[in-house]
Amino acid sequence: MKMPRVASVLLAGALVCGAAAHTSAQTYDGPRTADGRPDLGGIWQVLGSAAWDLEAHNAQDGIPAGLSVVDGGTIPYRPAAATARDANRVNRLTNDPVRKCFLPGVPRVTYMPWPFRIVQTPDHVVLSYEFAHTVRIVYTDGSPHPLPNDFWLGDSRGHWEGDTLVVDTTHFNGQTWLDAAGNHHSNELHVVERYTPMTEYHLDYEVTLEDPRTYTRPWTMRMPIYKRMEPGLRLLDYDCVDHLLDALSEAEGGAR
Repeated sequence: MKMPRVASVLLAGALVCGAAAHTSAQTYDGPRTADGRPDLGGIWQVLGSAAWDLEAHNAQDGIPAGLSVVDGGTIPYRPAAATARDANRVNRLTNDPVRKCFLPGVPRVTYMPWPFRIVQTPDHVVLSYEFAHTVRIVYTDGSPHPLPNDFWLGDSRGHWEGDTLVVDTTHFNGQTWLDAAGNHHSNELHVVERYTPMTEYHLDYEVTLEDPRTYTRPWTMRMPIYKRMEPGLRLLDYDCVDHLLDALSEAEGGAR
């Protein structure tokens, strides 16, 4: 006997919903640490164009085209902050703090075009970046943020929500950019990062930024982070200061 069309549609929908529910209920099944947390240890890297511009952009000399990693496509700037972003963009080759060898800040340091290493203990997660020997310590011991201060990388405190490492970072100095296109923030920036292992080889990286002086509302970006698997891989040197000094010496020599 043939099943009525409406009943068959309902059954198909139920099967799809059941499959979706099963998928959403699945948890990470990769390596875990002795305390049962996902083992995030290793060398990781973002592959994409976010380091050049978080929003959609065309290719330029030395810059690959890219799609937006921002939910909704654009960053919700306040009018004055959008004007400042435009000025940054015009002068990006000279005014970008990274080109002066300052630390990239958070979250920019994560999606710079260099790899980084994660080392994990029960009460700390240490992230070591190839760019300028940058090291970031995320405290997962339940300790609070310190008294107000300002740091290039902010102050990071983490906790686990199931298999997701959630990192709350405050106390920024307001002097870093979010990318090479001039997207920026103030010292009131509050960043919440979520590192969710999807497989043994990639993480889902979601970041929510809140800064009432710069944005009209909190906004979120997301991108995958991939594990580097080459044999014998290690972090190498990208000593920005040496490169900057070499460039300055060459410029001074050419001016003589």
